[in-house]
Amino acid sequence: MSVPLPADAAPICSARGCRGSAQWALRWNNPRLHTADRRKTWLACTDHRASLGDFLGARGFLREVTPLAGSPTLDL
Repeated sequence: MSVPLPADAAPICSARGCRGSAQWALRWNNPRLHTADRRKTWLACTDHRASLGDFLGARGFLREVTPLAGSPTLDL
């Protein structure tokens, strides 16, 4: 069972075992389960952005990858 993070805690990567700071939002859906406009989100650190994206992309689930608001990767 996971322990919820405090509301002011920095978001962490969704990759199993990673505790890195999330900098990317991978938005996806499973078209067999979700309506076309529904998006689920996995967070990714720079190291896991590609592997998480590849996993979702291979299944046809990945819809978009965007910088996470407030992350240093967000271009101003």
